[in-house]
Amino acid sequence: MATLIQAVLVDDEDNSLEALEILLNRYCPDVQIIGRAQSVETAVNVINEVKPELLFLDIALPDGQGFEVLENVEYTGFEVVFTTAYDQYALKAFEFSAIDYLLKPINAEKLKQSVERFQEIRGQENFGERVRVLKDSLNNMNERIILSSMDGFEVYKIADIIRCEANGSYTTFFIKEDRKVVTSKTLNNFEKLLSDLPFVRVHSKHLVNINYIKKYISGRGGYIVFEDGSQVDVSERKKKEFIRLMKVHARST
Repeated sequence: MATLIQAVLVDDEDNSLEALEILLNRYCPDVQIIGRAQSVETAVNVINEVKPELLFLDIALPDGQGFEVLENVEYTGFEVVFTTAYDQYALKAFEFSAIDYLLKPINAEKLKQSVERFQEIRGQENFGERVRVLKDSLNNMNERIILSSMDGFEVYKIADIIRCEANGSYTTFFIKEDRKVVTSKTLNNFEKLLSDLPFVRVHSKHLVNINYIKKYISGRGGYIVFEDGSQVDVSERKKKEFIRLMKVHARST
């Protein structure tokens, strides 16, 4: 028999707490609820007392933000799934930080996926860093990204990413100083995530950081040469938009 996952639920609304508890009991029998709280102060006390493995935490609480719970607890041996009513734009922040979230009203299938993900990453130790990246991203300071790899999670400056390359359902990040990271998310995912930053999709396989382009060699589609000497093809279909964005970028720098 699998060991039960001991969890605490934090939400200021009675109906939200009740709904989450019903979903967990019905769809996630491996989760045992050992505590509930409806404020920052109560949550800190409950967490320190019962020492959960998993925390379902609402961001907006009557006496502060969920982040204050994380900043004030003495016991930190747990993983967090945020529950939030944030809009789609703000949800990008969670993608940058590799922290799981559930959008209210909570979907049963998404809840099951969150619990399964917790079981996969149990015991990883860089949670505090991920929370800091999340807070920065929510404040629209998308300077860092956390990438999950076979070995866990690592933090990288977005400005250090040279390009991303698709490999089936995986994406390889090419980062300054000859670093490479293979992640288990598709390139389409990162194209959306980095859409407000100086990245452009130039091929079905390539998403590139404009700041590292040294030159473009024209042709049917042509190809890009980067500062480190590496090259990627530009597809014929992407060529026109790529050249337009390069001209816009040149005028703004």
